[in-house]
Amino acid sequence: MSPFAMAPMQRRQFLRFVGAAGAATAFTGSLSACGGPASTGSAGNGATDTIEAGISYTLSTGFDPMTATGATPVAANLHVFEGLVDLDPVTREPYPALAAALPEQRDDTTLRVTLRSRAKFHDGSPVTADDVVYSYERVLDPANESLYATFIPFVERVEAVDDTTVDITLKYPFALVNERLGVVKIVPRKLVEADPKSFDANPVGSGPFALVESIKDDKLVFEKFAGYNGPRPARVSSMTWRLLDDPTARVTALESERVQAIEDVPYIDIDRLAKVGKVEQVQSFGMLFLMFNCASAPFDDRRVRQALHYAIDKRKLIDSALLGGASAAVGYTPRSHPDHLEPSTVYTYDPDKAKALLKAAGVSNLSIDLVATNTGWVQDAAPFIKEDFDAIGVRTNLDIGESGGQYADKVATGRYQVMIAPGDPSVFGNDLDLLLRWYNYGNWPTNYSYWSRTPEYERATKLMDEAVRSTDEGKRRDLWQKVVDLIAEEAHTYPLLHRKLPTGWKPDELDGFAPLPTTGLSFLDVGRG
Repeated sequence: MSPFAMAPMQRRQFLRFVGAAGAATAFTGSLSACGGPASTGSAGNGATDTIEAGISYTLSTGFDPMTATGATPVAANLHVFEGLVDLDPVTREPYPALAAALPEQRDDTTLRVTLRSRAKFHDGSPVTADDVVYSYERVLDPANESLYATFIPFVERVEAVDDTTVDITLKYPFALVNERLGVVKIVPRKLVEADPKSFDANPVGSGPFALVESIKDDKLVFEKFAGYNGPRPARVSSMTWRLLDDPTARVTALESERVQAIEDVPYIDIDRLAKVGKVEQVQSFGMLFLMFNCASAPFDDRRVRQALHYAIDKRKLIDSALLGGASAAVGYTPRSHPDHLEPSTVYTYDPDKAKALLKAAGVSNLSIDLVATNTGWVQDAAPFIKEDFDAIGVRTNLDIGESGGQYADKVATGRYQVMIAPGDPSVFGNDLDLLLRWYNYGNWPTNYSYWSRTPEYERATKLMDEAVRSTDEGKRRDLWQKVVDLIAEEAHTYPLLHRKLPTGWKPDELDGFAPLPTTGLSFLDVGRG
């Protein structure tokens, strides 16, 4: 097998794996979901008991929460499904969702969870301990190839104690368990086993909204679930999400009052939209990263990778391409992250140092193809990065294309040198261990940056494993510091900037709405003004 070839399972996983983290996934056909309560149709424009929103991504995967990774299905599922413990979409703090309370710690490796009394799925059936056990088992089953299994490696097994109680046995004490349990959404076993494909298109959860219609490239329609008795009941009778991947269409929809909120406001339109509503930019983990093929010379030399980081004038990049809508990377996470650690290596703009590193590595007359995705703001950034590379003598050709094709045809096959692309795994969770593992453990360094064959990779993974098993917060932070220092020095897949996500909405028409620090919109606890 070629050193760049992916195993069959990895190839099948690929399109779903990268979807929500910044690369478009492939999804064909139209969906028409009729599960849950009967649809009465969304209210017309101007109605005060419905919410209409403009979403920046079309449907790229189905909705089954075991496999859904597309940005839009993941956002939709926050309203349709519940975990035992979920993360607040705005604060990112854990709260009991389907659980009646946060898990009870019975010993170092055993948690007991009691379900919310009389919780129901959208079809009216009760949520049972058997559904919980099934939901975890199917995610953990390797045959199902679920991305979400990578986020709960600490779970040994889940067992029913009675109809409404489960015990979760851990492989080792895990301090971040409450932050992670929500990656597994609880599904009705009977419906999933009866017809998995239908369930993927017609999801049935226990959340405050039921999805009643979904049409690719057009809209999603939700209705309030009258049987919901959890902490976040729907405050409107229905929602319609317009799938508007064209930025101009989203802006026009908000200006014309067709919708009350849109995500991903183009930076150039922020001032314009602020005159007709409110626009707020929220600092996110979401990054523009520089990734190298570490199996290909000269990028197997960290000095070359470092040189290209030092070559980039991040301030000019941010001011010119993103109109100030980002923070220059001063580490793996932005300074606003609760677990931010400053690394020993910080890439400031230093073209002389970049040239010196290339010379020390014995590299001259370097010519590269810079692979980039066609996300609007990434396309805007690419020419500035090319200009900076050219300025240090690295002749650069821009290769901009559709995300899925760039990954599948070039990155996953090893036929690339350097890539710039967006990514935001914080949609799955915001703890530092999860964020570090996404790009530095397992799949990405094995199949995309090809860094996994280095001794530095072995050291980083051992440090991450040791950190996550530590119940001593100080020791865990010291271990994370070593990881952060190492991956900054290695720079195999490393951020140039962290975006400020611009969201626009009509504050007079939405009560309780707040923009998110991740991709998507949340209408939990939101009503019409």
